[in-house]
Amino acid sequence: MISLIRAIRGQIRKILFSLKGNKGRIKQLRSDGVTIGEDCLIYTNGFPSEPYLVEIGNHVALAGGTIFLTHDGSAWLLRKKNPDLDIFGKIKIGDNTFVGVNCIILPNTEIGKNCIVGAGSVVRGKIPDNSVVMGNPAKIIMKTEIMEKISIHNKNALPTKKMTLGKKTEYIKNHFNIV
Repeated sequence: MISLIRAIRGQIRKILFSLKGNKGRIKQLRSDGVTIGEDCLIYTNGFPSEPYLVEIGNHVALAGGTIFLTHDGSAWLLRKKNPDLDIFGKIKIGDNTFVGVNCIILPNTEIGKNCIVGAGSVVRGKIPDNSVVMGNPAKIIMKTEIMEKISIHNKNALPTKKMTLGKKTEYIKNHFNIV
């Protein structure tokens, strides 16, 4: 019964967290112990039970569904011989980094500055500055500066950021010949 109450309480907390604006989410995460720099966008509530082991730099965007794991649950398997065993690891994300939707960041991971983590990636270890990583396991596929050049020259890179929703919709539909 107690575990059911905890589970319900956790779900309510996640729902309330998702309803908060970005500033509210960051304020709550900081009060929980996450170190978060300035000018960040956080759209995930996937923070661990050890939030103080997570450090996020300045100008970092975390897409929805991203999960941070700071403990290794496989220690459970080893507890017959080592009943008190738990294994933990810190996670650090460098400045000016984007983490795509539904990524999993594993313990003992350090993502450098100016990095892009592709959607659905599972990241562990040290990712050098200026890297684009994707996959499971995440692997470096190119440097960030190359990704920037590819993106700028992409035929579908559209100047819609400052448009109203109506103008943006019209522009995109026109671009893709949608009537």
